[in-house]
Amino acid sequence: MGWQKKILRVDLTNGTAASEPLNMEWANLYLGERGLATKYLWENMDPKADAMGPGNVLVFATGPLTGTMASTSGRYAVVTKGPLTGAIACSNSGGKFGAELKFAGYDLLVIHGKSATPVYLHIVDDNVEVLPADDIWGTSVWHTEEWVKQHHQDPLIKVASIGVSGERGVRFACIVNDLHRAAGRSGVGAVMGSKNLKAVAVRGTVGVKVYDPERFMEAVTKTKALLWDSDGRRSLTEHGTNAMIDSMQEFGGLPTRNFQEVQFGGVDKINPAAMVETKPSGHRNLITNKACFGCTIACGRIAHIDKEHFTIVNRKEYWHASGGLEYETAYAFGPVVGIDDIDALTFAGFLMNEHGMDPISFGVTLAAAMELYEMGVITDKDTDGVPLNFGNAEALTIMAEKTGKYEGFGQILGLGSKRMCEKYGHPELSMSVKGQEFAGYDSRALQGMGLGYATSNRGACHLKHDTFAEDMEDQTGKGKARPCKDSQDVTAMVDSSGVCLFTTSSWGVEEFQQQIDAACEGDWTVDRLREVGERTWNLERQFNLAAGLTAKDDTLPKRLLEVPAPSGTAKGRVSELGKMLPEYYKLRGWTADGVPTKKTLTRLGL
Repeated sequence: MGWQKKILRVDLTNGTAASEPLNMEWANLYLGERGLATKYLWENMDPKADAMGPGNVLVFATGPLTGTMASTSGRYAVVTKGPLTGAIACSNSGGKFGAELKFAGYDLLVIHGKSATPVYLHIVDDNVEVLPADDIWGTSVWHTEEWVKQHHQDPLIKVASIGVSGERGVRFACIVNDLHRAAGRSGVGAVMGSKNLKAVAVRGTVGVKVYDPERFMEAVTKTKALLWDSDGRRSLTEHGTNAMIDSMQEFGGLPTRNFQEVQFGGVDKINPAAMVETKPSGHRNLITNKACFGCTIACGRIAHIDKEHFTIVNRKEYWHASGGLEYETAYAFGPVVGIDDIDALTFAGFLMNEHGMDPISFGVTLAAAMELYEMGVITDKDTDGVPLNFGNAEALTIMAEKTGKYEGFGQILGLGSKRMCEKYGHPELSMSVKGQEFAGYDSRALQGMGLGYATSNRGACHLKHDTFAEDMEDQTGKGKARPCKDSQDVTAMVDSSGVCLFTTSSWGVEEFQQQIDAACEGDWTVDRLREVGERTWNLERQFNLAAGLTAKDDTLPKRLLEVPAPSGTAKGRVSELGKMLPEYYKLRGWTADGVPTKKTLTRLGL
């Protein structure tokens, strides 16, 4: 139990869909969601295939706890080969779509091929249709979701869709569900667009069963209480993830003006306090918080924009509420581009939701473009007459919309920072790993974060490991390899379970073990769950190696390796990646060239 023991396989080339039994041998090795989807991807495609070609496979995956009474059980993952990096992409989302896919009776949705014309999937339990999407192709995510609900006369149907950015191949296009939750990183939306797949609409009535209901409810009751009473939960509920912006500002780890600086003078205008400040006009940015399916935390923000703000003064279509600032959107539209206009940041966030784009990659790519502009490498002629100076709020909002609609210089920004900077002869200005842009943590101040960035299988990522405690205590690279490796394994397990990573603010592996062992048949011990994570991490590495990546891709930009942090607690320091990486490889059971040894592969059944 826990699993539905069924997957849905769709062949877009032939326009067919059929269910088949879940491979339980794989489920017992990889659990679900991230791990299980990685196994299905590995077994169903050539890693060397073009990420934007029909040979790529797109997997929507739930976990055994998705759709159950476990806290935060609305998660699902999209796993594919990422067009931004050429590496494996695993993009995680909340909201309600994941639980609905599970309620329809499926653990995974495995999508092959490419449709000759635009289509969308309509799934109601066992009734699956591949339907024409001509009426919604070329429209936004917001329009698509509304159209699907009206067309099928079902306001409760759950929709995951792409905007024009995904259709046109913006390398960091994402898949948006429930209007403002997203499988956000690595360009999974561009893969969906390359298949001429506009949306997946799901309605489920099957429900979810667990192996031992009584023991499961005991574990759920205990772990929910633990989560509710934790300081980490309280902070996320009350302040959202943007509370991190003040911490990073004080610490000196807040990337500013394309990582040229590590502290931002305008932080007080965009932090959680600014979000709840009431202006003389009576406007307040933050309306309320919001939870995903089954969530005890409710870290999401719902916000609106001052109607007198330049972004919407004559645009009533944006006089509504939508997803407000999270830390990563605040960082990506604020410090890294030097902007402190909270309404401009919020509007840019609305555009990311509306058009389906990753705010981190967009913001950091725009920051690189701004540096190129201030260097004189690109001019107004390149940028459609828009001055791309750091701090220009109008430039942020104009370019967000141009990229979402794939117009003008937005097409160049849509390449991502790596390809854009290479185009203009300055690859060193791309703040990325494997082509994926950094989140809001400078790795000169947070050394373990830098190691995690460099070794992340999907490119630079702050959510695939956790060394925050160690980094805040010690600004050197000493002793960071072990917590980085161990937390990567645990995170891979959590991402395979079907619940949110934020539960780890109070749960350890033991709390996951209690719930999974009661939900799923078989003996799920703590050691077995840790091994699930390690196995998943190594299989992702195998995929990347087969795709052509090497240890040379486990690196950081020269700015972080050679230019000392200009201020903060790590002033004068550079990343010590060169010291940490050999130790990390050794702990992983990999060669000095970053290749898993035969002994490691054998131990993990790979």
